[in-house]
Amino acid sequence: MRSKRRLFAIVMVMCILSGLSLSSCSNSKPIELRFMGYNEESSRVTYLKYLDENLKGIKVNFEFVSLDNFSSILDTQLKNGTGPDIIEVGGETKLLANSGYLLDLTDQAFVKNYARSGLSAYIANDKIYATPLQSWYEGIFYNKRIFAENGISVPKSLDQFISIHKELSAKGIKPQAMGAQSWEPMMKQSIGIVNNEFYSDTANRNFDNEFNDGKAFLADSWLDAVTAWSDVIKQGCLTPDMLNVTYDQALSEFAMGDAAMWESGPWAVNAIVGINPDIEKDLGMFPIPGLSEGTGWLVGGPGSALAINAKSKHTKQALELLALTATPAAQEALIKDNAGSSFLIGVRADLGDIYSDCAEAFQAGNVYAPWVSVWEYGNVIVEEYGKSLQDVLAGTKTIEQALKDADAICAAMRN
Repeated sequence: MRSKRRLFAIVMVMCILSGLSLSSCSNSKPIELRFMGYNEESSRVTYLKYLDENLKGIKVNFEFVSLDNFSSILDTQLKNGTGPDIIEVGGETKLLANSGYLLDLTDQAFVKNYARSGLSAYIANDKIYATPLQSWYEGIFYNKRIFAENGISVPKSLDQFISIHKELSAKGIKPQAMGAQSWEPMMKQSIGIVNNEFYSDTANRNFDNEFNDGKAFLADSWLDAVTAWSDVIKQGCLTPDMLNVTYDQALSEFAMGDAAMWESGPWAVNAIVGINPDIEKDLGMFPIPGLSEGTGWLVGGPGSALAINAKSKHTKQALELLALTATPAAQEALIKDNAGSSFLIGVRADLGDIYSDCAEAFQAGNVYAPWVSVWEYGNVIVEEYGKSLQDVLAGTKTIEQALKDADAICAAMRN
């Protein structure tokens, strides 16, 4: 017994001499971080394992809450002061930030590791409150066999894109399937050109915030880019009869090899291959090209992001988690179980052969969708804009009128 007391006394002295607290020496339990997310743990397995192996003295407890109940449960916990340390956030980031629930990350060194296009969705009052995980994205699927058999290369400009339509049409091959009965495809394709010609210019970096505030307008700022895109209508690449074609019909048309191109995203691959398993080896995607030859842009943005509870008792450890996430190895771990591009500068995500033509766009961070990234009333605005583009295809409206329709719905929502 006496020897045990001597040993305990020695340990106490060592603690005092080394500047450690008695609790640190007598209890080596790690700091526990609560991580609440609405993507299931199965989509984070490799990433969570990576955190466990590389965060020393920290244990991450992941809590999955379905998206149906996520906001209400999170709001209740935050109001009661029992919220998680790490929060998976999406479109509600600005609201949470403005309510004082999220920690300001603006001056953290790891924030600079991300492309601006990945951070923009998580900025409120010029401050950054979250860092992005994987993206969602949409480009132009194409049939590699049809392109190869006709000596066609992936287009690097809008003129080349239009020329492909004309060349294939002249050979009796349908160039592009378009389910224009839905307002989404044309809306996204036109914004792909806006990404190339407008958002790529750093001078327009604050446009979306000004648009939210009623200080800037689509009809003024987007007109040139969308008018340039409308050449696909004027040149007959998109035709009024496509207004009678559904999304599923266009998907099937492309899957069966009856059209060389079709616009959509990775979520459609299983459906395409399900219709025609033989097409998988011939399936590719390229970014929407701009007016000048270049890398092109995909339409899309961050799927979700990580934020820190402003009232967390473990801010230091939570920041360590976000800093570790902002490394190439952590990003690769994320992508392994949930395919998507990374917004971390310099990370080249290997998403497979289908998306190899998009690699440069991913590398450059050329993935953006303003209505989900920044606009406060995004879905309502783009629906009005998309429906007005249907009228443009039908010949009953101009591009300027379509943009003014979108401006008007934004003003109505804001008031």
